[in-house]
Amino acid sequence: MSSRDRILGRVRRALADVTPDERPYEEAVARDYLREHGERSVAETVDLLAENLADYRAIVHRCAAGELAALIGRLLAERGSKTVVVPAGLETEWLSGAEVERIADLADSTPHELDRVGSVVTACALAVAETGTIVLDGSPDQGRRRITLVPDHHICVIRVPDQVVSSVPQALERLDPARPLTWISGPSATSDIELDRVEGVHGPRTLEVVLVSEVAEP
Repeated sequence: MSSRDRILGRVRRALADVTPDERPYEEAVARDYLREHGERSVAETVDLLAENLADYRAIVHRCAAGELAALIGRLLAERGSKTVVVPAGLETEWLSGAEVERIADLADSTPHELDRVGSVVTACALAVAETGTIVLDGSPDQGRRRITLVPDHHICVIRVPDQVVSSVPQALERLDPARPLTWISGPSATSDIELDRVEGVHGPRTLEVVLVSEVAEP
């Protein structure tokens, strides 16, 4: 008997006295939980996202669409990045203000090659205000998952308010579960048994988030 058969046998024995429910999964599971906590305006939802991102130690910036290229160029210059991984579908205008070597997101790039890159710039699928979470889904403007896990510095652009939702239930309704979803809440961090926080173990040490809107922030 294989380990798989052994585990499945234990599951069957544990479920032996459970009354079968023939209803479809969508009907059998209660969906009466809160869809969001409290009522907020669009501006308040974006503010909550910025607050929670910062609480997770992400560095948050805000700008209008026309200021985005200059801001990204400044952030890369301040970081001292000479090379940047660029997803194939990223808007070329976003890096027009940066004097850097652009590294394409290639299938055969090795972890060692990506580790030598200064930064990565991506868009996102959406962001969740209540949890301060950014979701990537591998779309052309986000690239392969590994380009956001190996380089030590990640600049992620969120279009507001279109890509901002209040809660996880609202996010799940907009995401395709068949896509490779990466949920990011702040820079990579872990703690040992003594609660000593270490950043950069399994992802970028520095996460900079740009909330970009068509209208400049007051």
